[in-house]
Amino acid sequence: MLSAEAITKTYRAASGRVVAVDRASLVLERGARLGLVGPSGTGKSTLAQVLALLLAPDSGSVTIDGDRIGVWGVRCSRELRHRVQLVFQAPRMSVDPRLRLGDAILEPLAASGLLPGDAGERRALLGSWAAQVGLTADLLERFPHEVSEGQLQRACLARALVVRPRYLICDELSSMLDVSTQAALLETIAAVQREQALGVLLITHDRVLADTWCEATADVGELSVAGQRQDAPAAARERTSNFGRLRRRRTFRSV
Repeated sequence: MLSAEAITKTYRAASGRVVAVDRASLVLERGARLGLVGPSGTGKSTLAQVLALLLAPDSGSVTIDGDRIGVWGVRCSRELRHRVQLVFQAPRMSVDPRLRLGDAILEPLAASGLLPGDAGERRALLGSWAAQVGLTADLLERFPHEVSEGQLQRACLARALVVRPRYLICDELSSMLDVSTQAALLETIAAVQREQALGVLLITHDRVLADTWCEATADVGELSVAGQRQDAPAAARERTSNFGRLRRRRTFRSV
């Protein structure tokens, strides 16, 4: 189980300290699909980075399968970081433009010292994941600027899955893609989920998509008090989050 309790994250701004996430709580079970819906600027991406252990919160706690997280980023163990993987909204901003797609997919394994030493094993591993996300062999030899947005996002999905995570966070995964590519990527995630009991958090502004694809959907509107300065009137910062109540009412089970 991936859980967050009372997560708060703030940022410095010229006008004061901005609250991106305010006392957010969330639970995602293995094999479940949870949709988190809300407009831009409500802290969804910040919360995603905290859950993926990329960004340390100001306060609150994250627990992964019973292990309470004490440090974030590269200070956190490789094994814990691999348990939760994040696919970003903009693939061109999250891929090294100097790497061919095949090398980008295997980059997490290479950086962690887990890449097979045998060239044949590497080709087989790469071919397997490329096939799962719908990438042909010729595309693996291309650089990011030589492929479409959808093809690059497929590579980013394969890069996230290659470390065999227990939980996958998709931050507006399909917002920049056409409908057919969106459907193909979600079907790929569903197939991996069935095989590996993968827990999926789908972050989106598209409520119809979340309601259709996910087992349960939470509205981020009451999850965090975003964009409020800390010196703003207390009443404006004391909106009560109903997310904890929603979490207790619903159970997230695999299909």
